[in-house]
Amino acid sequence: MRPRLFAALGWYLAAGTVVAAGCTREITAPVSVSGASVIVEDGNVHGVYPDLLRALAPRTGCRFAFPVVPRARQVALFESGMADLLMPATRTVSRDMMGTFVPMIRHRAMLISVDRGGAPITSARQLLARRELRVAVVRGFDYGFEYAAMVDELRRQGRLFREVDVVGVARLLHAGSADVTIMGPTLMAAAIRRDARVQGLQDKLKFQPIPELPWQQSGAYISHALKAEDQALLREALEKLGSSNQVLEGYQHYFRADMLSDSVRAR
Repeated sequence: MRPRLFAALGWYLAAGTVVAAGCTREITAPVSVSGASVIVEDGNVHGVYPDLLRALAPRTGCRFAFPVVPRARQVALFESGMADLLMPATRTVSRDMMGTFVPMIRHRAMLISVDRGGAPITSARQLLARRELRVAVVRGFDYGFEYAAMVDELRRQGRLFREVDVVGVARLLHAGSADVTIMGPTLMAAAIRRDARVQGLQDKLKFQPIPELPWQQSGAYISHALKAEDQALLREALEKLGSSNQVLEGYQHYFRADMLSDSVRAR
């Protein structure tokens, strides 16, 4: 995937005639395993977002560091000003106070459950009323106010599991310890591919959109803690990247069109 993605970026990298002087320091972009967005294999970081940033380095003159941390830690580092970039990230009001958001794609979280032939859950109210269903989520995931309200109520009801990553959630579903999760379908599909212990789970899952989890912008946050000139340089580069649809094309190298159509769209 990576050579093809770099080739697809060729026209973008050649489009500008002015090479930036570069960032004033190395840009810290902590990452956590996140479907095809961020892949960590044997200590090597790649995937849609790290590969795109590396491809941008010659044009921007910036160097990027990708420390690997759990998702909740990744978010905490950004909120404390210790991370310069947060990506991938859904746009939220609280994050807008800490950084500048650059949209890359639109995506939608869905209810994902093991199909046992029951009636579909079509709203958050139905999910909260079905108290026999156990729900697993990933710490640090944020799909907006309605999502946060659902998670808070599920926690209050005593039927919420919080895992550090998507693989942990997949294992709970596979073992029958949880019944439902809330996330993008591509995240779950990528986790199942990576972990032999949950092979076969994908074919047992059903995916249900609900009104409380609408289509949202996803992309990158640039920290306000960065120097103004670094913020401006990164914002310009990421805006051009987002408008080129290269992020969506990166996902298309990993997933079939039918998997993407319900959960990932162009910006």
